[in-house]
This record gives sequence, structure tokens and C-alpha cells, in this order.
Amino acid sequence: MEAFCERVVDPDAYLKVDGSPALKSLKRRYSLDSQVCSGTSSKQWLPWVHITIANLKRFLLGTFHGVSGDRLQGYLDEFCYRFNRRWWLLEIPERLLYSALCTNPVSRSALL
Repeated sequence: MEAFCERVVDPDAYLKVDGSPALKSLKRRYSLDSQVCSGTSSKQWLPWVHITIANLKRFLLGTFHGVSGDRLQGYLDEFCYRFNRRWWLLEIPERLLYSALCTNPVSRSALL
């Protein structure tokens, strides 16, 4: 957990986490607020965790109708891309056009 946080978390970040023992080692490096919680109290303590997981489940079941292990990372990457851009709706057509103009064509044989 420490190695992951060193790579992706700002050293000055304030972390709000659950009471998992795996996260106790982070107290040495970060301002950490942890709380042991379960059931409905966890939804109040970490609401975005529950919202994100619920959205991920809907995305996987609604779009792909199931998930295979060998493609899971690609599905998660797509979900993160869409989730992080959910408020950019007006920019989508312009970004799509820009991407289409700046990307080289891909042959069918390259896809197989």
C-alpha cells in the first residue's frame, strides 16, 4: 500500500480511509483520518467509494453483460476514463474530431 501511495498520492494529501489494518502504515507519511465502519455508516463515511463501485457494476453489467478476467483491466481503464470525464459532455464532439484527425488509420489486420 505504501509503494502505491508514494506513486499516486500527493505527499500533502489528507486521506480519509476506512479502518483497514493495511492502511495503518500510511500514518507515518500522510495526514490520515480513519474510522472503522460497516453497513450504512460506511456509506456516510466514504460516500464516493459506494457511488463509484455502484456505477462500475452498472457499467460492466449494462455494457459488457459480464466480465472475463483477461479483459478486466481494459474494462476498468474505460470506466475510469469515462468516469473522470463525466462532466465534459459539451467537449466530447470536439475531442472526438480532434482525435480522429490526429490518429493514423488502423488496418484490420493490425486488430486481429
